[in-house]
Amino acid sequence: MIVCDIFNYHMSIDLKTIKHISKLSRISVDEKKAEKLAGDLNSIFEFIEKLNELKTDNVQPLTSVAETTLKLRDDEVKSKNLRDQIIKNSPQENEDYFVVPKVIE
Repeated sequence: MIVCDIFNYHMSIDLKTIKHISKLSRISVDEKKAEKLAGDLNSIFEFIEKLNELKTDNVQPLTSVAETTLKLRDDEVKSKNLRDQIIKNSPQENEDYFVVPKVIE
């Protein structure tokens, strides 16, 4: 069930949704595991709902909790001509690019 107001969300995941997601992701989930996943996901959604209740109007967004900046460095090429070694890892032989199995039906 998903209920949505402008600032109020309520989500819950049922077993049917868990089974549907597991089928889409091609992950085998038995009944017991599906029930645990539903409980875990619903706990996460409840926590998110509590976070949505917080007043954050005057709070500046953070990119990190540590107020540091990253050190800049020059871009350097450290290894050259690895193309042939990388292409060797392709599931199918091809001289120009990776060939991978189709995953979308």
